[in-house]
Amino acid sequence: MLTQHGTLHTDVFPLPLQADAPALIAPYGGELVNLLADESQVQRLKREAIALPSLELNPWQLADLELLLNGGFSPLRGFMNQADYESVLSRMRTGDGLFWPVPLVLDVTAEAARQLAPESRAALRDAEGVLLAILNVSDVWQADKEREARLFHGASAAARPGAVRPRRDYYVGGAVQGLALPVRYDYRALRRTPAQLRKAFTARGWTRIAAFQADDPLHDAALREALRAAHQCEAKLLIHPLTGTPTSEDIHHFHRVRCYQNMVAQLPKSEAALALLPLASHHGADARTTLWHAIIHRNHGCSHFIADTGTLAPRMDGVRADAEAAQTPAARCRELTGVELLPLEAMGRDATNAAINVYTSPSLGDWQPHKLYVPRATRGFTVFFTGLSGAGKSTLAKALAAHLMESSERQVSLLDGDIVRKHLSNELGFSKEHRDINVLRIGYVSSEITKHRGIAICAPIAPYRATRRAVRAMIEPYGGFFEIYVATPLTVCERRDGKGLYAKARAGIIKEFTGISDPYETPESPDLTVDTSNQSPEQTVQRILDKLCEEGFI
Repeated sequence: MLTQHGTLHTDVFPLPLQADAPALIAPYGGELVNLLADESQVQRLKREAIALPSLELNPWQLADLELLLNGGFSPLRGFMNQADYESVLSRMRTGDGLFWPVPLVLDVTAEAARQLAPESRAALRDAEGVLLAILNVSDVWQADKEREARLFHGASAAARPGAVRPRRDYYVGGAVQGLALPVRYDYRALRRTPAQLRKAFTARGWTRIAAFQADDPLHDAALREALRAAHQCEAKLLIHPLTGTPTSEDIHHFHRVRCYQNMVAQLPKSEAALALLPLASHHGADARTTLWHAIIHRNHGCSHFIADTGTLAPRMDGVRADAEAAQTPAARCRELTGVELLPLEAMGRDATNAAINVYTSPSLGDWQPHKLYVPRATRGFTVFFTGLSGAGKSTLAKALAAHLMESSERQVSLLDGDIVRKHLSNELGFSKEHRDINVLRIGYVSSEITKHRGIAICAPIAPYRATRRAVRAMIEPYGGFFEIYVATPLTVCERRDGKGLYAKARAGIIKEFTGISDPYETPESPDLTVDTSNQSPEQTVQRILDKLCEEGFI
């Protein structure tokens, strides 16, 4: 197998050379795009980038950029301009008529958008500041994310919580010139560009390849069904899972890939191979996303794509004309992308048509995916109290911590708002920006505790919904997150005001005080709502413990 550095790893993907090997399916659009500059251009672009504004890319954007640069998104040569974006949203075609079902844009903050204008340039960098590409800006516009959600998902963004990847308020389009692919330290032997995969397939004499895009740990039934689907069309099988947004701390990602490695090792090398696809999940509508994935797999040399077609038919109406209403999803996919869509209708079902439990299903050999999963009762979690000053958050946090330290062998860490202010955020004031920074610091510390199977109990005011959502997003990949809204009324909080803060706020002595001169944004869907004005701390803590027990964390 060829790595990014050109090293041949025959133990992972042996390449028996064959003369006069037949041709693979052509890339989408006819040409495999390579946007990486040669060495002389790279040095020039590095010098020019010194004077350019920099955009730091998040994991989703890094994945998009990687597939732009290596040809996975062929024939695209950059992020879409506004005209192409609008055309793809409304009719799934770019302005010049190319079928493309998913908009590809670079989202930026309002501050970054102010630095950019048509015909300007920007340096695209990773979180470490490494220069990856130069963006030649063609368009900058403010996004209408509600409209995008309606056209793309058939529903508003609010009606599909978590369905849309987080995007900022402005979009930028333009061609890119690549200097280097994003650095990936994990499973480098399995990370192959479209050109490298195509070279490997050709050397092995493979011309018909069926991509199976596994997103979860495989079990025996799913893999055997995928092999059956590939064999029926006389194709080889490529396990090609999405791995576009993992970090070095994403334990689930490492477990998942080890599962794929062990299972593929049980199969004949002449029938199946494994490679990682650096594509970030866009959580799109079924038909749009499946057709898009078919294009991407085609660029990697795959002529077939194994998918559960049963979920596609209801959404295929949006990608065909009324006169073609009788077309099957497979026929429409073949017409639009040139890729054969193979059904995987039996995946996840046993002989009684009951769903197979991937946590306990036996796998090939002695490898069992359920060994990768940590029982909830031993996983870390965070209890995040939020509410007005004086609502009772600190009291509940201390009482809950004491109970858990008595009854659990796991480490319990209490992150009270005032204590954190003193030891972690003593340089911060009380502006909205500084309050957000303080809460995000608490979230980061809690995520580290949770990741290492500890228990974090937090009690900041945390008045803003967006910041609380950001904290949840930090923690949930590693364990449980329970937002407890302490909904004690403002009048009760003022009566309890032992520090005299509310009185000072009413008198105008303290500015930007939550609940008086600064808003508290009520949680939309907390895991539990409590009111300490009508319940004792012991009663309230018992409700929280019942919730943790119900969810299996204690």
